[in-house]
Amino acid sequence: MAKVVLVTGVSRYLGGLYARRLSAEPEIERILGVDVIPPRHAIGRAEFVRADIRNPMIGRIIRQAGVDTVVHMNVIATPKDTGGRVTQKEINVIGTMQLLAACQKSDSVQRLVVKSTAAVYGSSPRDPAMFAEDMNAKSTPRTGFGKDSIEVEGYVRGFSRRRPDVEITMLRFANVIGPQIRTAITDYFALPVVPVPLGYDARVQFVHEHDAVEALVQATTGPSVGIVNVAADGFVTLLQCLAVVRRPIVPVPMMTAGIVGNIVKRSGLADFSPDQVAFLAFGRGLDTTRMRKVFAFEPGYTTREAFEDFASHLRPVVPRVGEVSGVVSGAAGEGAATLARVLERLHQ
Repeated sequence: MAKVVLVTGVSRYLGGLYARRLSAEPEIERILGVDVIPPRHAIGRAEFVRADIRNPMIGRIIRQAGVDTVVHMNVIATPKDTGGRVTQKEINVIGTMQLLAACQKSDSVQRLVVKSTAAVYGSSPRDPAMFAEDMNAKSTPRTGFGKDSIEVEGYVRGFSRRRPDVEITMLRFANVIGPQIRTAITDYFALPVVPVPLGYDARVQFVHEHDAVEALVQATTGPSVGIVNVAADGFVTLLQCLAVVRRPIVPVPMMTAGIVGNIVKRSGLADFSPDQVAFLAFGRGLDTTRMRKVFAFEPGYTTREAFEDFASHLRPVVPRVGEVSGVVSGAAGEGAATLARVLERLHQ
């Protein structure tokens, strides 16, 4: 039974939401929220501890507080949140190594909960309809968050061999979406004009931000279950999503999608990577049988409901558009003109 919980990444939106929700659990006696910067949001009754998980000092914090449960939520998805790819990788990989080393030396740690991602499965045209937890990626992520998450999971498996007495739950989340969370995928759907891979209409799954937090709380307070996919019921396609958010689109040939993605990334509007472009083309499906039968978790939102809740809080760019069109409207503004000029140069 978790009594003293240490949460990494508490200054990020989902970490703060989790800390507030965990504060409502009466059996939790103490919550320590660790991050390098103070949170700008409420964290419930969690005590903020300013510390860098890349620093061995994290071991002293665990030892002095008698932490029995560590919830690792500080695997960062987008480099712009940290100041660049180098810092992102250091926090994700080196930070996880230091945290696990501290846990390994601790006599008090009894449980480790890791927020992982379905990005470890990659996206390719050879993928199965749905990935189960024991399946491997057909095309391994080569860069960014997906690659870091594969390394993190490898370190967690190594830790479990060295400390078989510590219970481990690792949740592989589908893309988390909702009215407040900001991720690469929410930034993508918020673009004034959205580039889409020409000739593709990927099937995607989401999980609502509140369901993600509930799953993490259950992983903290309930039985340990190993690796579990977490996703909402059902699928939506990319073009269905764009119809809901009422965004004009620019069809982009796959051979130029990376170039356009880099331009959008440099603009600061959204964070693109080659792996995200592959996801937008081929999608990804998760088998959630284990989530229901072993983890005994049922999301409150379907995939469509989760996306619609996100879209309902998004300011529309083009009013009263009932369906997605391939025509870039003049109402899309300067973003459309920029993308159009780029595509024109690429085809010259």
